[in-house]
Amino acid sequence: MARAKFLVDAERCIECNACVTACKNEHEVPWGINRRRVVTINDGDPGERTISVACMHCSDAPCMAVCPVDCFYQTEDGIVLHSKDLCIGCGYCLYACPFGAPQYPQAGNYGSRGKMDKCTFCAGGPEENNSAEEFAKYGRARPRRCWRAMAISYPQSTGNAWWPGALGPAPGAGAPPMA
Repeated sequence: MARAKFLVDAERCIECNACVTACKNEHEVPWGINRRRVVTINDGDPGERTISVACMHCSDAPCMAVCPVDCFYQTEDGIVLHSKDLCIGCGYCLYACPFGAPQYPQAGNYGSRGKMDKCTFCAGGPEENNSAEEFAKYGRARPRRCWRAMAISYPQSTGNAWWPGALGPAPGAGAPPMA
């Protein structure tokens, strides 16, 4: 099955956090929430890599499995989205997600932390496409994407263990560096 995924070239990442800033600006993400973050693996060791990480839109998403009100749903492209109208702010998804994708606007106990927010793969939410209501809840949808994305096919045996480089070189890997 083809699934939509983000492709990030770990060889070109310089930890500038421009991806985080672009996402926050494009979607007017509330203060304290980062739909995307930069992570360094093997920091200071040979083979150190820096990568931009967001929701991995898992095929068998643990956040969907633990949500008591079923606010998560999956599109036919495999994008995991959620309804902020149904979210009760319980935080189960935050603890279930191995990537830390679900974010809350404030710390607190059940129901007081606000509605969960996460990467929507620039696909918006359940409201009418590109409506003012959709933008207010989920940010900008569809007209332009901040990231180069493509549908990739991978064997079920790899499950959700997608990692840059695992599928070979990124598209355009032979291209000259960006100025």
